[in-house]
Amino acid sequence: MERATITAAVTMSQIQKGLDVIANNISNISTTGFKGSNPSFSSLLVQSMDRQPDKDQNLGRLSPLGIREGTGSRLAQTQLDTSEGSIEATDRMLDLALEEPNQYFTITTFDDNGNAHQALTRNGTFYLQEDANNKNLLNLVTANGSFVQNSNGEHIQVPANIKNVNFETNGQIVGETDQGQQVNLGRINVVTITHPQLLQSSGDSTYTLPNLNALGINRNDVIQQTPANAVSVKQGALEGSNVDLADQMTQLTNLQRSYQFNARAITISDEMSGLINSIRS
Repeated sequence: MERATITAAVTMSQIQKGLDVIANNISNISTTGFKGSNPSFSSLLVQSMDRQPDKDQNLGRLSPLGIREGTGSRLAQTQLDTSEGSIEATDRMLDLALEEPNQYFTITTFDDNGNAHQALTRNGTFYLQEDANNKNLLNLVTANGSFVQNSNGEHIQVPANIKNVNFETNGQIVGETDQGQQVNLGRINVVTITHPQLLQSSGDSTYTLPNLNALGINRNDVIQQTPANAVSVKQGALEGSNVDLADQMTQLTNLQRSYQFNARAITISDEMSGLINSIRS
């Protein structure tokens, strides 16, 4: 009975992790550029039990050959779903959407020690922020202040006298001054991820790659500079979350039922233990 209780308890703890993933997906259904995750489960160790030797057999207690007794299940992996979300028009000058799959804007983030790192995002909600060292320049940043990179890997900066900023389909940035003069501001950086299953969520609809050297993978085989003619940037629009509420509710219901079944197994195991103890007494 104790083994049945432990098996059910272990499984319940793993199902709870799956429920947390689904809950996170549902809570971000309205988050721009959010990519949902799909939990998958696998069995833990399974013990194969052979038939009892003849001398140990009792009438009516013959165990079948190769009976398999499991020890529960575990959350095997949480796979990121990188499919595209729907494109929604906003008509805001600094809102950008990528219309091709597996393409990402590159941004500069900083860790707790102030070290700069490159991150990826499809959330094109950008803003212009005054440069801390030069008041005549504005930096293109994300909602949380991360710098947006140009095709040279540098921060995109816009002169303070620029009135309008236009993004062409290929990502080229053209500014317009108060006098109507057009200024070339470079091209927003867009990269293509050839192995999206390697992406790791770092919050705020941003993603990073693991230590590829440790995995024996060449970085250039995973992240590639997207040619200008292959980029499709849409200004005045944003990509919504790719979470399908109906699908998430179905998964949620299935996981809740599994949780209830295992909880019931613990209850039955406890009742059987109580029955055995009462017989012995």
